[in-house]
Amino acid sequence: MTKDNRVTQPNMRKHEGRVDDGLGPNSDIGSRLRALYGAVQDEGVPDQLLDLLEKLDEAERAQAASGPTGGE
Repeated sequence: MTKDNRVTQPNMRKHEGRVDDGLGPNSDIGSRLRALYGAVQDEGVPDQLLDLLEKLDEAERAQAASGPTGGE
């Protein structure tokens, strides 16, 4: 293994069922952020927000239907 290979390839070690990427505490932060992001993705969209989005779509459709009135 050349010195360049050691620099570009992270030292990957197994630690408590996880791969240690050599980042120490940053690795734990990354894992927790991924878990939090996954939990947020799994949450549903509140009904009130869906209603507001539907009203916005209706307003945009109504505005597009009235359209520009000529070359002013």
